[in-house]
Parts: sequence; structure tokens; C-alpha cells
Amino acid sequence: MRRVSKRELNQQTAAVLDRVTDTDDVVVTERGEPRWRVSALKAGDSALARLEREGRYTPPVTAPAAWPDSPGGPAYTDTEVDALLDEMRGGH
Repeated sequence: MRRVSKRELNQQTAAVLDRVTDTDDVVVTERGEPRWRVSALKAGDSALARLEREGRYTPPVTAPAAWPDSPGGPAYTDTEVDALLDEMRGGH
């Protein structure tokens, strides 16, 4: 993502807009702080498609892994669970 100052955008608008591509946005800064983003407009571009292009969204896999038949980990008895809960609650 390229950065330009607000002044540069004001004085060289055409050159700055030429830097904007389908995959690369331009961030406009004011006093060194990012304030605006200039991006290419795509007809029919949904919000999810835009987020995916920006790398802020990953679509779910089409064939997720199956749930395990029996989850792993330790098995606790009712007495052990009660003792752990009493310990977690403390002296309340």
C-alpha cells in the first residue's frame, strides 16, 4: 500500500490516481498520520470481496475437517470436577 501526503494528492492528483490499481490502494496522510484510503472502484464488488482483497477476510474452506469421534484430553470424575470448581471459586 503506497502512501502520499494530502498536499501531494492536491498538487499531483492525476499522478497519484495513476498509482491506484485493482490490487494496490493509496493511503493519503495528513501531518504524517493516515487519514484516507483511495482504492479502485469495481462494479459489483461486494463488501466481502473487498475485505478479502485487502487481506482482512479469509473465506471458509469448502470441505472442513470432520469432527473427531471422541475428543481427546483427560476424563474427570464428578468428584474431581466438583473439587476443581471449589478450588476455582476460592473462599467466596
